[in-house]
Amino acid sequence: MTNMHGFKEISREHLSELNGEAVIYEHEKTGGRVLSVINNDENKTFGISFRTPPENSTGLPHILEHSVLCGSKKYPVKEPFVELLKCSLQTFLNAMTYPDKTVYPVASPNEQDFRNLVGVYLDAVFFPNLTPNTLMQEGWHYVPEEDGTLSYKGVVFNEMKGAYSSPDSLLYEATQHSLFPDITYGLDSGGDPEVIPELTFDEFMDFHGKYYHPSNAYAFFYGDDDPEHRLVMLDEYFSQFDKIDPKSEIGIQAPFDSPVAVEKKYAASDDGNQKAMFTVNFGIDRNRDSMSDLELSVLEEILIGLPSSPLRKALNDSGLGEDMAGVGLENELRQLYFSTGLKGIEAEDASKVEELVFSTLKELAATGIASEDIDAALNTIEFQLRENNTGSYPRGLSVMITAMTSWLYDEHPLEYVRYEQPLAELKARIEKGEKIFEPLIEEIFLNNNYRSTVLLLPDSKVGPEREEREKARLAAARASMDDAGYKAVVAKAEELQKEQEAHDDPEALATIPRLKVSDLDKEGKEIVCEVKDEMLYHDLDTNGIVYLDLAFDFAGLEDRLIPYLPLFGRALVQTGTKSTDFVTMTRRMAAKTGGISPSSLVNSKHGVDESYTRFILRGKATAERSSDLCSIMGELLREASLDNKERIRQLVLESKARMEQALVPSGHIMAATRMKARFNEAGYINELMNGISGLEFLRELAGRVESDFDSVVADLETIRSTILNQANLLTNVTLDAKNFASVENSIADMVAKLPTGCKASATRNRQPFSKAEGLCIPAQVNYVAKGANVYEHGYEFSGAAHVISRYLRTGYLWDKVRVQGGAYGSFSMFDRSSGSLSFVSYRDPNLTRTLKTYDGVADYLNKIEVNNDELEKAVLGGIGEIDSYMLPDAKGYTSMVRHLSGEDATFRQSIREQVLGCSEQDFRNFAQAAQSVADNGDVVVLGSKKAMEESGLDLDLVDIL
Repeated sequence: MTNMHGFKEISREHLSELNGEAVIYEHEKTGGRVLSVINNDENKTFGISFRTPPENSTGLPHILEHSVLCGSKKYPVKEPFVELLKCSLQTFLNAMTYPDKTVYPVASPNEQDFRNLVGVYLDAVFFPNLTPNTLMQEGWHYVPEEDGTLSYKGVVFNEMKGAYSSPDSLLYEATQHSLFPDITYGLDSGGDPEVIPELTFDEFMDFHGKYYHPSNAYAFFYGDDDPEHRLVMLDEYFSQFDKIDPKSEIGIQAPFDSPVAVEKKYAASDDGNQKAMFTVNFGIDRNRDSMSDLELSVLEEILIGLPSSPLRKALNDSGLGEDMAGVGLENELRQLYFSTGLKGIEAEDASKVEELVFSTLKELAATGIASEDIDAALNTIEFQLRENNTGSYPRGLSVMITAMTSWLYDEHPLEYVRYEQPLAELKARIEKGEKIFEPLIEEIFLNNNYRSTVLLLPDSKVGPEREEREKARLAAARASMDDAGYKAVVAKAEELQKEQEAHDDPEALATIPRLKVSDLDKEGKEIVCEVKDEMLYHDLDTNGIVYLDLAFDFAGLEDRLIPYLPLFGRALVQTGTKSTDFVTMTRRMAAKTGGISPSSLVNSKHGVDESYTRFILRGKATAERSSDLCSIMGELLREASLDNKERIRQLVLESKARMEQALVPSGHIMAATRMKARFNEAGYINELMNGISGLEFLRELAGRVESDFDSVVADLETIRSTILNQANLLTNVTLDAKNFASVENSIADMVAKLPTGCKASATRNRQPFSKAEGLCIPAQVNYVAKGANVYEHGYEFSGAAHVISRYLRTGYLWDKVRVQGGAYGSFSMFDRSSGSLSFVSYRDPNLTRTLKTYDGVADYLNKIEVNNDELEKAVLGGIGEIDSYMLPDAKGYTSMVRHLSGEDATFRQSIREQVLGCSEQDFRNFAQAAQSVADNGDVVVLGSKKAMEESGLDLDLVDIL
């Protein structure tokens, strides 16, 4: 057994799944655990996690997650986290609170930058500067109002007000709590806004002392950095502690003797248009291992993974609801559960939904599961495992979360990381004809009393009653204070505000480690791209997977047809074709490919009020199955059954329900989309497809499907005939050269079968929007946007604008809107192509205060003294954003976007040079842009109608929900 830097090696093994070696260590002094993965991934990842089971719903784990990043012993600045955001090349920098653990991950492709991030995070979690003011800022505190009353403020308090305004979030919480009423999973680790103000500073400090200790820590490394230095960094901190027993084990919920039924309510508007949600939920009381979990994952895919999957299809075909509800298989907790149901139901139909779930499962258990469904599910799972496509997230982060699924509960950390053997064994059992999934249905669903139902009902009284309870609590708190007590509250609030407004000491700021601008590459790295007529080819190592994008110009579509495009895309892949029915086609896609999906791309061309518009059908498959991929994609494009009324009806209702449910969690995006619609053609088109206008269209379309379906079909066919042809097509392929030769002919054959067509360009008739809009939804928080097209007001673009916009986001707006204002976040969104500049807040308790903050940006930029140190940090962050880490498929797609934009390598290099040369004068120049927003900007607010009515702003109010 090897001993190194205070750690003893427990095991070492090569893992083909990770293309590297996995070493497990234990810290000799404290028992701290380490999983060290050594491979050639340059996107190095670190994470340290702690078991943090809550004892109540005050949100203590969540508030502490925020708070430890607010300064530490070695880095005594107000927010080291924000300083790292400003000046790091990080590809991931965040922290997450789960129901039973808190996780602190970072990632960077630069080794020195990576070490800097690890060092700051280790100091933050083990030696944070926790004070009563930290709890007040991040958790909750009383705010004395001018009339002598009190209100609440706090970042997490308002974040969770936003979460509790989302019916989807409430349904998720109610579902989990219903199955685990006696253990930690029956509490809200994020925090219930009605309970958060019960949290005391003593509880806050005790929780950190108990759980943020090496004896309760799980440290993870991944990538191509020096594996020995990993242990050096950890031992520097671990060795300062003695071993303890944190008593942090996660309990086990005893199964129920009989099912339980839960009924909850969510805040709805007065119009009565919102409907109920319902889930049927099953606790899974079985011992976990990699084979058992894999069986359950495949069963989940069989039942609900595809639109044609038997349980999902039965629910959607029933006409009882608008979209699926439930999370499916939840496998990140100690105990698994399965949840399914429907949204958009009539409350009295809940029992029908439950009956349908059971009758469908009984039929599957009795008559057997179709082999085609098993093959499709198995291929989907295997492709996902082998591709390991984590999108914009580091692959190491995905490995860490998977490892924690067993490690946190004292099982081997690689139990679920190793998938090759259980996958091979499961495939062999299936090939031998073993009945695996029918007995599982019997065990997990049909013969299981450990289950619940949750019915979530809309109620217009919920919001006002919640407000009245909060007012009553605050009034009681105020009444309990004598004059001295109230003055103490005032003094504390003033002290906090002074602390928030104070600048960090330069010497303290200098402790934050960072690279220097001289360490950065002066030349940008271009993505390899070969232009072959109307094909872009990217010779990249994709591990034998072909990524194919078919991008059709839709400039020829008239305005009235543009809102159809998201639906049109879904209809192409989810209605079947003239040759193949819907069920057979979805099975075929899942069995032969890694997935086929639609999307749209709309952006402005630089400096002109013109846009490039593409409807994209994206597909992927292993190179040996490229002919299957092309055959299927071609058939979908030519023959999709756009007249399949039942499927079109379901797709319209699903799309409508999903947009409505996104209003609260993605309110800032909806507000920003609405804002940008005013400024340019691309913004207008995006609003028609993906904004409030798109939602209004879907609501109207749902009626037309019933009353005038022929006209709907005619419109969809017009879209197909107008855009799906060779003349409009740009093909984008990402694959290594060795495999490309065998794929090229299949692509050419598919394209040749499309109509030749012709290019067209429709005239846009952009509709005007109100100068100040209030979009009303039943929410406890707001999303406040103000913006303008700054090119129209004289601002001339420089690449430095990206540095300054980012600087505002991590500086002025962070301090004013989040730290002092109590919102969860705020953004500065600048589009260099169109010139639109928007400031947007997220889960914001304020409205007029936030708008005043936006109007103060120009003054801030004019007066700020940007010393060389601050300037260098800003430049580092700007380059980090330009050089963001991408997986091969993302590189290929990004290259296509660059090609369509008309921005060439010379232009991109000029931007890089302007970023590297950013000066204080650039800040003054950007102040001009910010002033044009203050003087001429439009306002869009999505949120509480009451707050808007009381704001004194002259907003044109529109009820959205």
